[in-house]
Amino acid sequence: MTATAERSHTDSPKRLTPRPPVVFDTRVVTGSGGGPDKTILNSPRFLEPLGYTMLCGYLHPPGDPGYAEIIRKAERYRAPLISIPDRGPWDWRVVSGLLAACKRERVDIWHGHDYKTNALGLLLKRFWPMRLVTTVHGWVHHTARTPMYYRVDKFCLPRYEKVICVSDDLVTECERAGVPSRKCVLLENAIDTQEYTRKLAPDQAKAKLGLPANRFVVGAVGRLEEEKGFDILIRALADLVQRGIDVGLLIVGEGSDRPRLEAIVAELDLGDRVQLPGWQSDVRTSFEAMDAFALSSYREGLPNVLLEAMALETPCVATRINGIPRLIQDGRNGLLVPPGDSPALANALFALLTNADLRNVCRQAGRRTIEAHYSFPARMQKLKAIYDELLER
Repeated sequence: MTATAERSHTDSPKRLTPRPPVVFDTRVVTGSGGGPDKTILNSPRFLEPLGYTMLCGYLHPPGDPGYAEIIRKAERYRAPLISIPDRGPWDWRVVSGLLAACKRERVDIWHGHDYKTNALGLLLKRFWPMRLVTTVHGWVHHTARTPMYYRVDKFCLPRYEKVICVSDDLVTECERAGVPSRKCVLLENAIDTQEYTRKLAPDQAKAKLGLPANRFVVGAVGRLEEEKGFDILIRALADLVQRGIDVGLLIVGEGSDRPRLEAIVAELDLGDRVQLPGWQSDVRTSFEAMDAFALSSYREGLPNVLLEAMALETPCVATRINGIPRLIQDGRNGLLVPPGDSPALANALFALLTNADLRNVCRQAGRRTIEAHYSFPARMQKLKAIYDELLER
C-alpha cells in the first residue's frame, strides 16, 4: 500500500463492531535499509493474530533505487506499507502526508524508530490523539550530523510514553539522557527461526558462490562503515595468512568505507583472499558458505546479523560490546574478543579453525540459544503487552 492508497474504513470514528487497535510503525530509510527493517516489516503478520493491525510507514528520498528492496520485503512479509517521499528536513509535505495517514487509518499508537519519526510523532500528536512509543536501536557515529540526531532524540525520548531499548546498555544510555526508568523497557531483537534454518552445508554453499572448496571462509555482513571495524577483521585475516593457513574473507555489504578497506586489502596483498561483493538482497547462501562468522564492530545494540548467523548454525566470534555478551557466552555458544584488537580476533578465529569440536559446540549451542531466547513470536508477545499497557487493555 502506498501513501496515496487508502484502506477501507468508515467515515465515522464510531464503529458497530470493535476494530483492532492500529499501530503506525514509522521509520526513515535510505537505500535498502538495515537490521531494524527486518523486525518492522516482519511484525504485522505476527501481531495480527494477537489483536493488532500494524502499518509500516517509511519516509524515503524520492527516486531512491534502493527503496525497491523495502517494497520487495514488505510484499514478501505481507506487511501493509505506506510510503512517504521525504525531500529533506523542511519538507512539510511529509507532515501532511503522515497526518492524513493517521486520520485515514484511525491510528491508535505511533511507534517511532529514529530521531525524525520521534520528532514527527510529538508534532502529530497535537493534531491526532494517539499514544507514543519508540524503539531505540542505538546511535551510529559515521556522519557529522550524529550529534544533532542525538540532541533531537534527547529532547523527544523523555516525552514518549514508552521507550523500548534493544540492549541493556541502551536502557542505561536513555536513562542518562533523561528518560525516566519507568518508561524504559528492554526488548531485545529476535528472528523467525523457521525462516533462518540452514538448508545448505558450507561446501554446497561455497560451490554455489564459486568459493574455493577447501578454503576456510570467514564471513561478515554489514554496512561498510568505520564503526563496523572491518579493517580490524582484514588485519586479523592477514595474521592468519602469515601463519600459513588457507583462509579467505567474505564481507557482504556496501558503504562509504569501501575505498579505505580496498586500500588495506591491497596494502596487505590480500586481493585473492578478500571478497567485497557489495549489498545483496538475500544473504542466506553467503551465511551458509561461512565456516565462521565474525562481528568486529565497535558499537552495536543487539545486531540481527549475529542472531541470523547463530540461527543458521555458523560458529561466531564477536566483539564484547553493548548487548552482545548477553547473547554470547564466551566458549559456550561463541567466542568474544575486545573491540579494535586484531590479534585477539585472529586468535579466536584460529581457535575455531583448528578445533572442529569447538566449532560444533558453537554451532549447536548457538542455534539452541536463538530458539530458546530470541524467537520472533515470543518477542511479539512482549511487544503486545507494551501496547496493551499503553491502551489500558
